[in-house]
Amino acid sequence: MPRLIIMLALLSTAGTASAASFDCAKAAQQDERTVCRVRTLNDRDVRMATLYALDLRFVPMGGRDVLKRDQAKWLANRRTCRGNVVCLGQAYDRRISALQAIIDTRVYPHGPF
Repeated sequence: MPRLIIMLALLSTAGTASAASFDCAKAAQQDERTVCRVRTLNDRDVRMATLYALDLRFVPMGGRDVLKRDQAKWLANRRTCRGNVVCLGQAYDRRISALQAIIDTRVYPHGPF
């Protein structure tokens, strides 16, 4: 019986199209629709959103506000790419690098983990 429940749960989500940071069914902007349509961008979005969530948990309280402002600025910048896949990919690569740098410089040195 538990396997049946798990299978039904998986099947109910199999048809949904969503990236990690937003619901693709509600994507209104061209940049969002392109991220949902292009698998490599969707994968970058998943990675970016995961790093962002981790960074929010790891940085001290004052740093969270800065991180949130930076994310809002990045989203506005991403929007200027519209449907340009190369531009979007570069934007994601830069943001992923910045978010990974926070972990590399502010979290890892305080290990061991």
